[in-house]
Amino acid sequence: MKRKERNHVKILRYVFSVLTLMLVVYELVTEIFSFSHIMMLFLGLTMLMRGLEEFKQGRKGYGWLFVVVFLLSLSVSIEGFIYVLV
Repeated sequence: MKRKERNHVKILRYVFSVLTLMLVVYELVTEIFSFSHIMMLFLGLTMLMRGLEEFKQGRKGYGWLFVVVFLLSLSVSIEGFIYVLV
């Protein structure tokens, strides 16, 4: 059972990483930075998945570090969404 859970977290981490990379490449090529807040959200979700993997491996220090990075990037992403709406 634990092996399946790890695989789901790893798959989600890869999906969020690829989405982040695609948005970064798009923004660099087109020089249109209107999707930065979405990119930050996916980057934060990637860090959250990485933190969950670290917790499952027993490395709580790194796990908390990745969770804090997730929270910071989430706050930046929310601020970006609010800025776009206003």
